[in-house]
Amino acid sequence: MPPKAKFTREEIVDMALRMTKEHGIDAVTARELGNRLGSSARPIFTVFESMDEVRELVIRKAKELYGQYVEEGLQAQAAFRGVGMAYIRFAMEQPKLFALLFMRAPKDATDVSNILPVIEEHYERILQSVKEAYGVGEEVARKLYQHLWIYSHGIAAMLATGLCGYTPAQVEEQLTDVFRGLLGRYEVSVRHERDTG
Repeated sequence: MPPKAKFTREEIVDMALRMTKEHGIDAVTARELGNRLGSSARPIFTVFESMDEVRELVIRKAKELYGQYVEEGLQAQAAFRGVGMAYIRFAMEQPKLFALLFMRAPKDATDVSNILPVIEEHYERILQSVKEAYGVGEEVARKLYQHLWIYSHGIAAMLATGLCGYTPAQVEEQLTDVFRGLLGRYEVSVRHERDTG
C-alpha cells in the first residue's frame, strides 16, 4: 500500500508558487520546498513523480495569473494599450513570475517576428483587439503588436529587474507616444498602397 500523502498536490504547488514569487523558480528544490512545508522532501514525491512536474505546474499557475492581467487589460477602453499596461504591471507586481514567463529563451522561437505567438497564449485575442480598434489589416496589426511588444518588454524588464522605475502615468504616456508614431507610419503606408495599387 503506498504511503498516505501528507500534503495535497495543490498545497505543494501553492507553496512552490509562493517560493517562485519570492526567489525565482531556481529556488524551488525538493529540499527547500519540504522545508517550507515543514517536512522533508519525501512527502512531495508521494504525489509527484519529479520536481520537473512541480515546476511545470508552477509555470501553469503563473500563466493563469498573468492571464488575469491580460483579461483586465482587454477590458480597458483602449484594449491594446490596456494589455501593454497590464504586461508592464505584471512585471512590476510579480517580477519573478515575469522573469519565469518572459525572460527565458523559449525552445521553439527563432527570431522576434515569431516569438509572440510562442510566448503569448493570448496572442490572437490581442492581435484582434488591434485590428478592431484601429481598422488595420492583419499585416499592419502584427507589425504594430510586434513593435509595441518590444518597447513594452523593454520597460517591463527594466522594472522587473529594478534597473529603473516609472510611474503608471509615465508608462502610459510613453506607450501612447510610441504607438501614435507607429500608427501614423503604418497608416501612411496603407494609404500609399491603396493609392498606388
